[in-house]
Amino acid sequence: MIYVLTNAQEGKDYCNEPQKEFENRMQWFTDAKYGMFIHFGLYAQLGGVWQGDTVKGYSEWIQSSADISSQEYAMLTHTFNPINFDAEFIVQTAKKAGMKYLVITTKHHEGFCLWDSKYTNFDVASTPFKRDILAELSAACRKHGIRFGTYYSIIDWHHPSQERNIDGNDGWGWWGEIRMKTGRKQEYVTYMKKQIKELIENYDTDIMWFDGDWVNWWNNETGKDLYNYIRELKPSIIINNRVAKRAIFKRDFGTPEQTHLDKLVEYNWEACYTMNNSWGFKIDDNNWKPAQDVYEKLKDINEKGGNLLLNIGLDGNGEVPKSSVEILLEVGEMLKNE
Repeated sequence: MIYVLTNAQEGKDYCNEPQKEFENRMQWFTDAKYGMFIHFGLYAQLGGVWQGDTVKGYSEWIQSSADISSQEYAMLTHTFNPINFDAEFIVQTAKKAGMKYLVITTKHHEGFCLWDSKYTNFDVASTPFKRDILAELSAACRKHGIRFGTYYSIIDWHHPSQERNIDGNDGWGWWGEIRMKTGRKQEYVTYMKKQIKELIENYDTDIMWFDGDWVNWWNNETGKDLYNYIRELKPSIIINNRVAKRAIFKRDFGTPEQTHLDKLVEYNWEACYTMNNSWGFKIDDNNWKPAQDVYEKLKDINEKGGNLLLNIGLDGNGEVPKSSVEILLEVGEMLKNE
């Protein structure tokens, strides 16, 4: 499906669309209640271990936590080969679990792209694994009536426009607060727009799910411009509030993380949670939430007007951890028996 590219600056201000249009666009999302988050990238093959040592913190942040240079980290492309990735199994599992949509990390903070992008070689096409993961997943979603969504990080630890922040004192300071090089922000925003256009044109994504909005070089103005650009490409698409500054921008939906609201609010929202203690696969993290806890969390979130986006972290072979599958299917049975 091809969408016509127009200049969002000269077009409609989608941030102020009529309430009825907004509600109609959001209807499927508000009805969905429950979705699957998938964290997958180069970090999956490490499983939270670097040079023989288990690294504390979220496994998908291992480059930051272990302070690995972008050049050394990029060597992981030589061994990325998730031969057991099975889109059909993943989507069928989501459906059996009662989920209505799915969001996958197409580009996390590490900058590695899960598709063959024209604008970088730091992507799946430069690995031993040549399949189109996103095409397989998008097709399986359409086949089974699941909405397909794509996560895209605003920060990028690999892109030449950005550099490790030497003023930091730890992984978060060096990499979480990554610095934009002087005069290169527009170059990077253009890069982002071109890649997002690829995701929309090639995979017909229904949701753009952003992250990384906390850095000081990203502001509401830039975020709103990107929001309008994306809506021009595909007016029906849904975009999370982290496209701008999440604390003040709530369109199209708010995104509390590892927590959720305790009362009804005047905007749409979705709480994202891990099943254990990490988003990406971590080999020694077996602190799984019982299915009953997940079910009760889902019910509480839905009663407060929100959706639950529940995460799975695929391992280096592209497989869903067995415990994740068991929890998902058990919750699915509980929902069926309501």
